[in-house]
Amino acid sequence: MRTLTFAQATCEAMAETMEKDPKIFVMGEDLARQGGIFGQFKGLPERFPGRIIDTPISETFIIGGGVGAALAGARPVVDMHFADFIGVPMDEIFNQMAKARYMFGGQARVPLVLRAPDGMTFQGAAQHSQCVEAWFCHIPGIQVVAPSNPYDAKMVLKAAIESDDPVLYFENKILYKEKGELPELGSEEPYQIGKAKLIRSGTDVTIVSYSIGMKNAVGAAAILEKDGIDAEVIDLISLSPWDKQAVLDSVKKTHRLCIVHEAVKQGGFGAEIAATVAEEAIEYLDAPILRYGAPFCPIPFAPTLEKKVRVYTEDLIRGIKSIF
Repeated sequence: MRTLTFAQATCEAMAETMEKDPKIFVMGEDLARQGGIFGQFKGLPERFPGRIIDTPISETFIIGGGVGAALAGARPVVDMHFADFIGVPMDEIFNQMAKARYMFGGQARVPLVLRAPDGMTFQGAAQHSQCVEAWFCHIPGIQVVAPSNPYDAKMVLKAAIESDDPVLYFENKILYKEKGELPELGSEEPYQIGKAKLIRSGTDVTIVSYSIGMKNAVGAAAILEKDGIDAEVIDLISLSPWDKQAVLDSVKKTHRLCIVHEAVKQGGFGAEIAATVAEEAIEYLDAPILRYGAPFCPIPFAPTLEKKVRVYTEDLIRGIKSIF
């Protein structure tokens, strides 16, 4: 086994795919000059000269250019710098990137990966701290993924790059420095977009999350075990498509459900999970569904206020104990 950070794992994924396919290239701000502001492209400009392209500060051009390149036969990976900036090229995303294959009756394809660093750091404030994954789960034609650890970061990114359909790859900024174990090169298991992972088996309650929310999910399960509550933990990884059956099967076994994500609770992806379970497995529930997310407000700059909008492991523990 090897130990890599999340950022290093994504670099390895990029290098392996670019070595195999010369049609893959990367474009975005501060990539060739700086290796990405979070180091997620470090070393790639030197290894693949001319294929890591710095762009002007124009999100419309970055995504529009990527869509055009993909339609012309390339396999672009475009970097959004901060996921918060994704509102600028929304027409290129939901009217062009997502719809091209459908509009041309399958004769065109858009094998594009949009990498979007998201989530709260520390004092990133309202315009550099958001989680907006739920927006795109509502748009047909786009796949949405959000890995939680270095191994999945690598394998999910490889699967995204190899997909013939557009993928939004949300990568939490705090996770870039997180370390994790990866198998030796060549022994990794390929990832299939749309599949969740069972992280911990349990019998008393199902905790579902993704991305950095998995820290709360795994942390709560470990503490609850000491109190005699056996929690099952599921990492969705993929949000569109999402592994509905994995969640339903787990709830049918545990009879309780807790959902957690860093994004705003109102309209967050947790609502989709809760609604699906209510529609298709409500007779198996022995308690109300618990749902945790940020309050309905912009992310504050002040550290004391920023703490107020974070979800903590203790929140889950209190809630889960209350439903027994």
